[in-house]
Amino acid sequence: MDISPGWPVAIALVVLLAVTVVANRIGRIDLDREAVVAGARAIVQLGLVALVITAVVRSIWLSLLAVGVMFTTAAVTTARRVGAPRSWHWAAASMACGVVPVVAILVLSGAVPFVGVALIPVAGIVIGNTMTVHTLVGRRTFAALREEHGQYEACLSLGLTAPQAVDEVIARRVPEGIVPSLDQVRTSGIVTLPGAFIGVMLGGGSAVQAATAQVLVLFAIMATQAITAGVEAELIRRRLMLAPDLRASLVS
Repeated sequence: MDISPGWPVAIALVVLLAVTVVANRIGRIDLDREAVVAGARAIVQLGLVALVITAVVRSIWLSLLAVGVMFTTAAVTTARRVGAPRSWHWAAASMACGVVPVVAILVLSGAVPFVGVALIPVAGIVIGNTMTVHTLVGRRTFAALREEHGQYEACLSLGLTAPQAVDEVIARRVPEGIVPSLDQVRTSGIVTLPGAFIGVMLGGGSAVQAATAQVLVLFAIMATQAITAGVEAELIRRRLMLAPDLRASLVS
C-alpha cells in the first residue's frame, strides 16, 4: 500500500481539520485555533523531518546526530511542559537513563539493525514516549506538591527529612504517569493497532512482521518509561527537578 502526497491526501487533511474545528466549536472546547496551528505545524515539521531523514539516513553518524537532536528537543519540551524550563538538563538526565540502555539493548541484541533507516524511527518512538511519561509524571507530582503543601509541612514537623516528606506526597502520583502506556500495551491488537504495526504493513511487511515489530517497540517503551519515571521521581524527591515556585516553597 502506498500513501503519497497528492490531492486525495490534501482533501482528507482539509476535511479532517474542518471536522476538528467544528467539533471544538460545537462542544465549546475553544481549541479550534490551537488545532489549526497544531495541524499546520505538524505538516511543516513532518515535511522537514522527511527531508532530513532522507538526507541523513544513509550515514550512521548523521543518523546518530539526528537522534541526538530529537532527544535534546524532547528534553527541552518536557521541561517546559512541566513548568521547569531551567531544569531541562535534569529532564535530559532522567530520560537518558531510560532511552540509552533500552536503545542499546535493541541494537546490541540485533533486534534492530544499526543502520539509520531502522535506528531513527525506533529511537524516535522510544524518545517520544519517554518524553510523554516524563511530562505526565512531572505535571501530576508538581500539582500534588502544590495542592498538598500542608501535608509536606506536617511530615517535616514529624521529623521526616525533606525527600521523605516529598515522597509522602508524590508516591501515589508517579504510577499515574505510566498507567496510560500500560493500558496501550494491554489493549494492543484488541482495541488499537499502534503505529509500528501499521507502518510495517503499509511498508509491505507481513502481519507477523508487523506484530513482531510492535511487540518489540511496546516492550522498549515499557522499559524506558519505568526507568525514566523512577529517576525523575528521585530527582523530585531530592528537589533537583522542580518548578521555580516549588523550589522556593519546599524548604526543609
